[in-house]
Amino acid sequence: MRKAALTIAIKAARAAGEIIIRAIPRLASIKPESKAQYDFTSEVDRAAEAEIVRELKRSFPGHAILAEEGGAWGDGPIRWVIDPLDGTHNFLRGLPHFCVSIAQTERGEPVVGVVYDPIRDEIFAASKGSGATLNDRRIRVAPRTGLDGALLCTGFPFRQRQHIDEHLAQTRAMLSRAEDIRRTGSAALDLAWVACGRLDGYWESGLKPWDMAAGVLLVREAGGRCTDFAGGTGFMESGRIVAANIKVGDDMLAAIRTAAPVGQASA
Repeated sequence: MRKAALTIAIKAARAAGEIIIRAIPRLASIKPESKAQYDFTSEVDRAAEAEIVRELKRSFPGHAILAEEGGAWGDGPIRWVIDPLDGTHNFLRGLPHFCVSIAQTERGEPVVGVVYDPIRDEIFAASKGSGATLNDRRIRVAPRTGLDGALLCTGFPFRQRQHIDEHLAQTRAMLSRAEDIRRTGSAALDLAWVACGRLDGYWESGLKPWDMAAGVLLVREAGGRCTDFAGGTGFMESGRIVAANIKVGDDMLAAIRTAAPVGQASA
């Protein structure tokens, strides 16, 4: 069943990716639409999401759906969690770093995940217990033994600007040992890049389930670990995530604890 679900998810991601790529030549005419302060969508997000939903409903009409643009439909233990265009800000500005993210969850746990980068034509895919792949080749998280010399990635909490000082303190703590830090603008791709070893670790707050669901499974199936800022499993609820191999992740959690004000590192 999961193999069939993964096949359909890949098909849906590629179809959405084609819509996104076809829209690039007319970027100047695409008007950003504000969902909230500093949070934007576009007609391309909606068109890509509609294509994904159409593909999924055709094959799995009884499954529930949670999508960034359209919200939640249906109920039941199996749910598809969709971000049709993760990195909308990048896309609208012509920055070639964004992706399609599709996950299937069972009782809230990701069991199938696909992250598709249409610019590089890279399909990151995973099903629970079967490992993770990049364009059908197995991938693993980086083998680094700690934070020293690590290349990390993060995202600033643009939806929760009250947490910026906290995040800057965490960044300072990470940089005391890490080699460098990137900020790319796509949480799903950040997690996929941790899964394939391009990045040693990633942390961010203020995320939504559709930002993380597929990427979390990729990291886990590639031998890594995802936690909240306290080292627990509540990241889907809190929106705060640390992703890395176990040793790098432990060092990142320690850095977060030293940086956060009392009571702030519990989620």
